Amino acid sequence: MSRLPFEAFLALRYLRPRRNFVSVITVISILGVLLGVMVLIVVISVMSGFDREWRDRILGFKAHLQVTHARGVIADYERAMSVISSNSHVTGVAPLITSQVWLKTQPQEGESRSLAPMLWGVDSEREASVSILPTNIVKGKFDFTHYGMVVGCDFAEGMNLEVGDKVAVYSSGLIQKLEQSRGQANIEGAMADEYTIRGIFDVGFGEYNSFVVVTSLEDARQMNLLPEGSSQALQVKLRDPFDADGVALELKAALGANYYVRTWKQADPKIFDALAVEKTMMFFLLFFIMIVAGFGIVNSQITFVVQKTAEIGILKSLGATNRQVLWLFLSQSVVVGVLGVGIGFGAALLALAYRNEFLFFLRRVTGIEILPSSVYGVYQLPAQIQVGDILVICGTAFLTCVLAGLFPAWKASRMQPVEALRYE
Repeated sequence: MSRLPFEAFLALRYLRPRRNFVSVITVISILGVLLGVMVLIVVISVMSGFDREWRDRILGFKAHLQVTHARGVIADYERAMSVISSNSHVTGVAPLITSQVWLKTQPQEGESRSLAPMLWGVDSEREASVSILPTNIVKGKFDFTHYGMVVGCDFAEGMNLEVGDKVAVYSSGLIQKLEQSRGQANIEGAMADEYTIRGIFDVGFGEYNSFVVVTSLEDARQMNLLPEGSSQALQVKLRDPFDADGVALELKAALGANYYVRTWKQADPKIFDALAVEKTMMFFLLFFIMIVAGFGIVNSQITFVVQKTAEIGILKSLGATNRQVLWLFLSQSVVVGVLGVGIGFGAALLALAYRNEFLFFLRRVTGIEILPSSVYGVYQLPAQIQVGDILVICGTAFLTCVLAGLFPAWKASRMQPVEALRYE
């Protein structure tokens, strides 16, 4: 004798494969749940992987906090740095000057190229404490002596630059000099500054590789006509970047009301907000696969109830209660949900494990770069399986299966024995 309750025992017997239309619909329902769970887990995990990958790369290149002053310039940044360094959460502090410049190449042959990148002025000795830039030089070296400059790999490729090339830099300070010398005969002091490309970096993020050039703090200060010993901002590196909000409040209180502290979340909100919105939208859009599977379950259950009308009447005549009949048919939906969710979860883990091999296979077969690194900034498909996402996906999928079978099961439980056996 089976140790299962008779409702579950009969439900499993009814679900045995038979060569009829109901069995086909049941298999299709299981496949629908399986595909829905698998696709949802794969897509959400890949998007979580992109979020982690971009977050790590952005936080590697940019500091966790940025401190600025109400006047736009921190006159005595050494004193401010000592106050910031005294915080136990801080691991590194470095000055920073940023401005947009117009850069023009000076090739020995061919036409020159020009672009308007963001220029960063950094302290070469302190930059390593807040950024991965000094350790990600792929050509040349991290050197700013005698008007040296390092540029991103994408920027160098687009401008056809190599280590040792000369470039002319037109800054905001130069524009001010031109305005001041307007109408004067001698404007020699307003000529563009000439810099030498000393290194090319690759920080793994396309926006920075293609739109940022870096020089020394002193040269950037001279370009922007800032006072000696001053800085526009201070970059702050923390032990844990997710403590940024709390540490920002502490530093704000320690530095005074004239200082502003901006976290990495506030510096690049659009990227992470866009990922969060896309992840949520993907979940709801792909969940319609589960809704379709739910309609398949409803269809198969209604058909099954019609086919088993006589059996329902016999069970009711033998003393089966409404609750027992309800659980008999509802158990079938539970089994469909367990099979679909379980197999879908296993298939998703398998797909994620071999995601890059599958990507490379499609690339070889189609000849199409499905994940161009120039667009997404990654060379392999990232993925991160989060327990919370798995629980939400599997839980909602299983709940959908159960709810889909609830109405047919309720109708079967309300059926009267006389009505069920009337035409038998």
